[in-house]
Amino acid sequence: MRIRVIDVETTGIPSETETHALVEIGTCDLVQSPSGWRIEAPVSTLVNPGRKIPIEAMAVHHIRDRDVAGAPPPDRALLTLGEGATYFCAHNIDFERKFYAGGETPWICTFKSALRVWPDAPSHSNQVLRYFLDVDAQDDFDPALAMSPHRAGPDAYVTAFILRELIDQASIEDMVRWSSGPALLAKVGFGKHRGKRWSELAAIDRGYLEWIVDKSGMDDRDVRATAKHYLKIADENSNGGTT
Repeated sequence: MRIRVIDVETTGIPSETETHALVEIGTCDLVQSPSGWRIEAPVSTLVNPGRKIPIEAMAVHHIRDRDVAGAPPPDRALLTLGEGATYFCAHNIDFERKFYAGGETPWICTFKSALRVWPDAPSHSNQVLRYFLDVDAQDDFDPALAMSPHRAGPDAYVTAFILRELIDQASIEDMVRWSSGPALLAKVGFGKHRGKRWSELAAIDRGYLEWIVDKSGMDDRDVRATAKHYLKIADENSNGGTT
């Protein structure tokens, strides 16, 4: 089995009013062997997006127009990306799949999976999980291959180690299922309960969860799904306590 971790750097974040393009693709494969999961060296490819790279994007990944001038266009860069992969993985598949859908190959999202497995982590970003899990202490981790952050190859490399930790805690089948749905968020990121854990809200302000689900008109599917999830758990606990 071969799981291909993918990370991309782009000209920006796509929205309903803006389209964006690739500037770099990074991959790092996990290969199952009799002795366990082997992590191969990351590979990265610069991509010519066919447009100017905005200054704001350069400030994140430090890839400039002159760096990609002679690079292949996105369609050519993506041509062989899926060869040999049993699964694809990314730290935020809802972003990566806007640039590479991957056909029929199943995806694993390490962000959504980490929210399930380690809900109490201080954050669930790629780099925070790297240090939360202390992946640098693993014998086969090479810090040089993890530099610099916000470049596609190094970020794919770090994500591969996060994925290997996840595989020790959850089945691949469960992670594929979690990844296909909304993210089960850990902390509230807005409003009067900002910073509180979603898991606490049913006990301290059930009406707030009900408002989010039924009346808020909020179009963030992760927020609505998280509120609905914890209302369901509260109801199940309440029913269990009265029988």
